[in-house]
Amino acid sequence: MTQSSNRPDAQLIPIRRGVDLPRRARDPRIDAFRGLALIMIIIDHMPGNPWEHLTIRNIGFSDAAEAFFIMSGIAAGIAYSPAIGRWMSGELRLWDAMAPLWRRAWQLYIVHIVLTVAAIGLYAWAADTFVRSEFRVMHNLALLYDQTGAAMAGLVTLGYQIGYVNILPSYTVLLLAGPALIAAVLYAPRTTLAVAGAFWLYAGATRLTIPNHPGGGGWFFNPLTWQFIFVIGLAIGVRHRKDERLVRNSPILFKLALGLLLFIFAWRYVPGLGSFMNNKMAQLGGLGLPSNITTHNKSMLALPRLVHILALVYVLSCLPVVTRICAHRYAAPLRLMGSHGLLVFGLGTILALAGQIMMDVEPTVTALPWTLPLAAIAVCYAAALLAEAARKQPQPKQPAPTKAEAPRAEVITGSSTA
Repeated sequence: MTQSSNRPDAQLIPIRRGVDLPRRARDPRIDAFRGLALIMIIIDHMPGNPWEHLTIRNIGFSDAAEAFFIMSGIAAGIAYSPAIGRWMSGELRLWDAMAPLWRRAWQLYIVHIVLTVAAIGLYAWAADTFVRSEFRVMHNLALLYDQTGAAMAGLVTLGYQIGYVNILPSYTVLLLAGPALIAAVLYAPRTTLAVAGAFWLYAGATRLTIPNHPGGGGWFFNPLTWQFIFVIGLAIGVRHRKDERLVRNSPILFKLALGLLLFIFAWRYVPGLGSFMNNKMAQLGGLGLPSNITTHNKSMLALPRLVHILALVYVLSCLPVVTRICAHRYAAPLRLMGSHGLLVFGLGTILALAGQIMMDVEPTVTALPWTLPLAAIAVCYAAALLAEAARKQPQPKQPAPTKAEAPRAEVITGSSTA
């Protein structure tokens, strides 16, 4: 490891072909920002609370979902690229390199099924308890009662997704493709990014998506377009593992990215500018440009959303003070929640849905919108504390293998939080 890798603000430089990926100290920014994204997801999943005015979606076009995907890509690139690299250099069997990614994908699939069933049960209970039939139709739940057999089959095959519990299927699919994507990033990063970008553009132009069943339409988080931001995250993570940057730290680029963020903020809030820009985009759409360039469509990861999150990530990555803040002891709760991302996401999702129900049933209790999001975050933090304590418990020693047992190949899994 080079001396610079011990600095919290160590720079990341251009990728070279090769698979030599040394281990480096864990970057506090990854867990801290992932923890922050998870908190914002909890808040945004309880619409109507005052805290939602403080989340990322208020400063531009992207929201916590884009942050979640790019941070997940970065974490996956850091955690799983060493094993793929060892396979590419002939030091590891293909299955041993792929297995950690596919195990994680299976884990995400199981969590998604559990969360969906829990959400269905929660809303069914609320419909009966509070005699509110609308709880049976919101968030795409009506299909479950109208086409029960098809909906249950769709639930297992990921074709039937309900609102607020629909982000993990896309991440699962991308992790299944992860071995090939990481190998491509390691071998030809620029070509891989160009192909991913071209496919994002093609999918948006043709409205290509994975179909829902039943119900028609496509996945809300279309993996054929969201793969682009995930691949960008993978490339950042692979570079970061090598103590390098995907895009160099340039004063000119920093000023351009910062200027772009300020312009997008003005687009949102300066009277007249937003309508002017949106009309111009509509005119471009009328000329035949793809909708993921001329709209703010979230399912297709529209260009304004993508540009905003990439500019924000670049600006934050160039500021050494951001690393110091993320490494500070006051940011420890964020890092802890980020390091137990799947636990926090799953628990936070159920608590947020429960909060929605409570706020809907008791609209006159003005304290609920203020307190429920904070209570959900506190419960998720407590769960992360318990999970961390359990992880630090000494593990029982494994019995020594007998002579008849062949030694198993070592599998590098990296972080378990990717």
